[in-house]
Amino acid sequence: MAIAAKRAIELSRGDGESRTLAEILSIDFETLVTSLGLLDAAALQAMPSLAKIGIAKRMRKVADVLIDNAGSAALGTLTDHGSDTVRGIAAFAAARLARAGGVPQLLSAIEGFADDPHFGVREWAWLAVRDDLAALLDEAIAALVPWTASPRPFIRRFAVEVLRPRGVWARHIATLRREPARGLPLLEPLKREREKYVQDSVANWLNDAAKDQPDFVRELCARWLVETENDPVTRRICARAQRSLK
Repeated sequence: MAIAAKRAIELSRGDGESRTLAEILSIDFETLVTSLGLLDAAALQAMPSLAKIGIAKRMRKVADVLIDNAGSAALGTLTDHGSDTVRGIAAFAAARLARAGGVPQLLSAIEGFADDPHFGVREWAWLAVRDDLAALLDEAIAALVPWTASPRPFIRRFAVEVLRPRGVWARHIATLRREPARGLPLLEPLKREREKYVQDSVANWLNDAAKDQPDFVRELCARWLVETENDPVTRRICARAQRSLK
């Protein structure tokens, strides 16, 4: 879908929020970074080319450049920005700054982005911390279990989405592809989830698992339907979870 030139220029200047993924992909990141006013002329000149790398790598690279040159103080400017893409860059910056503190600090740093009202920021949030959490898988799962009971649906959704076995635009988590049962502490509390946005994440997690461990997903869904007395919500989750199975 073509994006009008005027609209692309507005977004590249950080004026307003994107409405679609196509709009996000239309943004000129060099223009966006310049508009932030956080880098001097030398730093802007030294910034590596971003045009030929994928969007997620682009976001991470910009975050690194800004932190390396403008320091942690830049995070406030990024976090409060009116552009969803800039707030997404802030999520990557926050993750980098929190990395040394392990799982607790990573989750604390990313929580606000995971609950952002804009769909794009919420996606950047889990992408920003996924690899770090996957490297500390059991600790991360244990820390995310309380998030599944959050009254905020975006937080419940993040708890599942961030550790999907295959994920989207992300490195697969080999351990969960082999042993999806290790993710059950995050899935079990949500088998009666009422929000479709969260239901879809649970179903997508299981659909990922079904591509490697189909019997696990069949057996889990059969058990859930018995335990919930064929609750319509659970039926919907299980139907979507098994959509790739013959």
